[in-house]
Amino acid sequence: IIHGGPFANIAHGCNTVTATKTGLKLADYVITEGGFGADLGAEKFINIKSRMAGLKPAAVVLVATIRAMKFQGGVAKDELTNENLEALDKGMVNMERHIKNITDVYGLPCVVCLNHFTLDTDAEVDMLMKRCESLGVKAVVSKHWAEGGAGAEELAKVVADIVDNNPGTHQLTYEDSDSLWEKIEKISTKVYGAASISADAKVKKQLADWNEDYGSYPVCMAKTQMSFSTDPTAIGAPTGHNVHITEVRLANGAGFVVAIAGNMMTMPGLPKVPAAERIDIDDDGNITGLF
Repeated sequence: IIHGGPFANIAHGCNTVTATKTGLKLADYVITEGGFGADLGAEKFINIKSRMAGLKPAAVVLVATIRAMKFQGGVAKDELTNENLEALDKGMVNMERHIKNITDVYGLPCVVCLNHFTLDTDAEVDMLMKRCESLGVKAVVSKHWAEGGAGAEELAKVVADIVDNNPGTHQLTYEDSDSLWEKIEKISTKVYGAASISADAKVKKQLADWNEDYGSYPVCMAKTQMSFSTDPTAIGAPTGHNVHITEVRLANGAGFVVAIAGNMMTMPGLPKVPAAERIDIDDDGNITGLF
C-alpha cells in the first residue's frame, strides 16, 4: 500500500501512517520504505513516524548494491560496472555503518538485501556476502529485477523468519523531554558519527524560543543523502565531523521541527506540468501516460 511519498529531507521519507496501519490490518507482514539511507529514512521512521503513531517495527531490511559500495570506495560513476574488489572492500565501511546504526542505535535486527545487477561479478558478490557474515548479519542475494517475485522469495523467507522468531525492540535515539538542540545533537553524534554540532546565534535562539511550546516535537533532519556528513563528497563512513545547522523550520501541522544541515536543496526540482496530469485509465483498465 503506497499512500504519500514525501522526500526524506524536509519530510519523513515514509508513506503515511494510514497506509501502514491499513496494511497491518490486512496482511501478516507489512514492509514499508524509509527513503534514502538508514541515516535518513530509517532514522525518521523510528524517531518520527513510529514514535508518533505507536508503531513497533520488528526488523530492518538494508538494501545494498555492489555499485553503491564501489562508489563509496572512490570509483567514478562511469566505471562502476567494472570489477574492482579493492574499492568494494574499502567502500563497505559505509554499509557497516548503516548496519551498526540499525542494530546498535535503533535496536533492530538487520537483513542485508543485495540488490543484484547483471554485471556484478561472482567475486564481488562473494566478498560482500562474506563481509556480512563476519559482522553476524544475514545477507541474501535478491534478483527480483531479473526474476520477479521468485527472485526475492528467499529474502522474504529470511525476513519472515526473523520477524516470527527473533524480532527486535526498537530504540528511540532521543527522548521527548530532550530539548530541540539535544535532539539534533544526539542524531548527529549517534547516527552520523559527528563529533559536534553548531549553528549561528539566530538559529540557536529560534530553537530556544520554540522549546517552550514545541520542545516535545521530534526533529526532522534535512541533510544530504550522499554522505553521513553534510559534505556530499565525504564518502565511506566519515567520523569526527561537525554538523552545522543553517536553518530551522517549524512544521506545526506535521508536528515536527525541520533542521537543515549544511547547504542543500530542500525540495526536488519539479516540472511546471506534473506528470499526473498526463496519466489516465480507461474503462477497460488500460493505463496511459506513465512514460
